[in-house]
Amino acid sequence: MRVQIVEVGPRDGLQNESAIVPAAAKIALIHKLMAAGLKRIEVSSFVNPKWIPQLADADEVLQGINRSQGVMLSALVPNIRGLERARQSGLTEIALFMSASETHNQKNINKPIADTYPILREVAQEALAIGMKVRGYISTVFGCPYEGNVPLDNSRRVTEALLKMGVYEISLGDTIGVATPKQVHEVFGELVKDVTNERLAAHFHDTRGTGLANVAAALEEGIRIFDSSIGGLGGCPYAPGAAGNISTEDLVYMLHGMDYETGVDLEKLIEAGAYIGQQLGKELPSKVLRASLASKPAG
Repeated sequence: MRVQIVEVGPRDGLQNESAIVPAAAKIALIHKLMAAGLKRIEVSSFVNPKWIPQLADADEVLQGINRSQGVMLSALVPNIRGLERARQSGLTEIALFMSASETHNQKNINKPIADTYPILREVAQEALAIGMKVRGYISTVFGCPYEGNVPLDNSRRVTEALLKMGVYEISLGDTIGVATPKQVHEVFGELVKDVTNERLAAHFHDTRGTGLANVAAALEEGIRIFDSSIGGLGGCPYAPGAAGNISTEDLVYMLHGMDYETGVDLEKLIEAGAYIGQQLGKELPSKVLRASLASKPAG
């Protein structure tokens, strides 16, 4: 059985770092991730640089990447202006994003959910018209930092709206890392009835240490696409206390141990994690990365 991994570290991971990582280092990281066998990499975001200065160099990063056959690069796009930048950069896939909870959507996008739909619809229509693929993210599916529990019907409504816009795949996000396997079974168990499991992905954060357990639960519900971040980088600027995404190294180690195929070379992946850890000058959360680095002789 095969599992697809969507690497979001260069975008979701680095956007939450206080230090600005140079474009050259981001490009080198992306090349290392490609060398490790990752076929889907979210490389940046075309949001206004004043909101996320860490990704202000999106155009430069895209220009510097050596494109590889069979590797799909993508970026977040919030509006038509961002779509035009993505088009000029040569991308063939973009991602739209919104929240299942009203307050998080307001703080994240600065608009209520109802006012977000027309903007995303316009972006999706334009993108599809020029031959791009469009992915969708739904944040706070499993809990909101401002509202607490988020009713499943919220996620169902947003999922339905995004699919009508022509989005080919929807990533359901545990933005603040509150989900448990029981909740994952409940959410995916219901949503796969509305949407085929091939069109749903899971995006877990490990704030409370349940990230990989939630992956195992989603696998049992037939989910075969998972977002993860190299080294466990990440968080959410609008979700106080949110830890990083599940680590790509930890995810690959677990999946291989469960006899799933990923097409990813774990040793090369660890090299990529070690590289970005060095660039940031700190130890990253990934347990597999830490174990690997600890077992290597000094010098």
